[in-house]
Amino acid sequence: MSIPRCVLFIAVSLAAAAVPAGAQPPDGAAVFAKHCASCHAGAGVERAPSQAALRERTPEAILGALVNGVMASQAAALTDAERRSVAEYLSGRRLGADNPAPVAGRCAAAPPPLSDPTRGPHWNGWGITGTNSRFQPADQARLTAEQVPRLRLKWAFGFPEASSARSQPAVAGGRVFVGSEGGTVYSLDAKTGCVYWTFPAGAGVRTGMTLGPRAGASGTYALYFGDVQAHVYAVDAASGELLWKRKIDDHPHARITGTPVVFRDLVYVPVNSVGEEGAGSRPGYACCTSRGSVTALDAGTGTVRWKTYTVEEPTFRGKTPRGGDMWGPSGANIWSAPTIDAKRGVLYVGTGNQFSGPERQTSDAILAMDLESGAIKWVNQRTAGDISIGGCRDRYTRRPDCPERGVGPDVDFGSSSLLVTLPNGRDLLLAPQKNAVIWALDPDNKGSVVWEYRAGKGGPMGGFEWGAATDGELIYGAISDDQSSIFSNAADLKGDVPGGLHAVRIATGERAWFAPPRPPLCGSGRGCSAAQSAAVTAIPGVVFSGSIDGGIRAYSSRDGSVLWEFDTNREFETVNGVKAKGASIGGPGPVVVDGMLYVNSGYSTGGR
Repeated sequence: MSIPRCVLFIAVSLAAAAVPAGAQPPDGAAVFAKHCASCHAGAGVERAPSQAALRERTPEAILGALVNGVMASQAAALTDAERRSVAEYLSGRRLGADNPAPVAGRCAAAPPPLSDPTRGPHWNGWGITGTNSRFQPADQARLTAEQVPRLRLKWAFGFPEASSARSQPAVAGGRVFVGSEGGTVYSLDAKTGCVYWTFPAGAGVRTGMTLGPRAGASGTYALYFGDVQAHVYAVDAASGELLWKRKIDDHPHARITGTPVVFRDLVYVPVNSVGEEGAGSRPGYACCTSRGSVTALDAGTGTVRWKTYTVEEPTFRGKTPRGGDMWGPSGANIWSAPTIDAKRGVLYVGTGNQFSGPERQTSDAILAMDLESGAIKWVNQRTAGDISIGGCRDRYTRRPDCPERGVGPDVDFGSSSLLVTLPNGRDLLLAPQKNAVIWALDPDNKGSVVWEYRAGKGGPMGGFEWGAATDGELIYGAISDDQSSIFSNAADLKGDVPGGLHAVRIATGERAWFAPPRPPLCGSGRGCSAAQSAAVTAIPGVVFSGSIDGGIRAYSSRDGSVLWEFDTNREFETVNGVKAKGASIGGPGPVVVDGMLYVNSGYSTGGR
């Protein structure tokens, strides 16, 4: 029997922007002290990289995070020169002095024809199917619980011109399709990691990859994904040729992080605008005008069939105490992939907090939308009054124009809902939330609550952040609680450590087992956390969960015991010659196909 192997994708640096000739750069140390030190050098911010950790990064990687990456909203008030100066100060190197290695690793032979990707072993989209189970059956996984302890690294691929790894791959037809924060999408050989083709998107790609048949071109397939400037792409899956590109939201902070879903002849795409949540903290910023939405596009042409917003168009609401304009309602973003309910003709999405009022019932809620028209059929809000904006959480520095009733808890539905059918034929919609609650909703009764399971305290970066998995009997959810007590339906779950994996019986909402948090692989220093924020993945007998400490672990689905553990928080020799180092694992979850485990390492924890 062949020994199964695992594969890691590692994120690296971003190409430098040129410094204008003759310009006198600002003092990077002063810029850092004024704008960055409170989080990256202060106490009590365990999930932001320390100054020492940032020094290990290239100036290009830091600059990329400030320009169009995870710190773009926080750095929006800085000039280009200030961003460059702080990047050079933190890294201790000049921009352009340490360019990424040239990309190597092109496949020597042409790929075989791409036949129907659903006929062989595959993982497509966020949750494999439109119900978002994140469960890979045995005939697709070709990996057993007995084999898992023998997993070992087969190859690693470094993402050039990127500082984080946030795109979940799709695997089909012997190929891996994955995007990068640097704006390049890759088609790789699944067994060796060599490159078949690359596609240059216009901006960073955080979404997962989704395959679907090309309309009017029998036997050919398209790859669908979105970028952080709210563009949606369709490219030929065999060649990487662009088929169409469509911008679906013109707001400057709009972005796509949730994986597009293809159903019949439409592509359903969620939109969020988290950048405005940070920008709203700047004095003088007119807060806020962005809002979440779902757009349905024609799969063949990219034509917009319908678009539904989560709140109505914001209007002018007056002046702040500082004289700035106030707009609202805003926010209620959609972070995750929609869930398809073909039986009822609807899709389900979870929304986040509002950025500004008036309060609306569509924030921190599950929404059911008609597949054909986008009409909202029902709404179930689980946390009311959650209006949250940057700069308002700390009572010592709270601005005078923060939400009137105080800042909300910021407990989005960041995870996709899971649609399951019980043995008696009853359907349930399972919705994990950042408040550390899993809700079981009745899709036949406007989403009424059937049961709820509380796994922890939850919070802005806590609870169930990115995704759960189900095998039809249990739902598995990992906890990202940090600096909060971990508790559950049993009195024995106590402590102040993050992490842990819960297994809950779908029929009753009762706990089946709990795997307590593991000691972090990175030690016990500042910034080292065992919080498990990444989406989890299940196969028969096994649950895979990544951690902020860089660990990927396999748990027995029978009792939660740990079967295997691998530390990705180190440098790797890559098949494409790019110097790469793993780090935190967050956002996208592991992908298991044909005896292989694919996982991203290098998720930035300084923001979402």
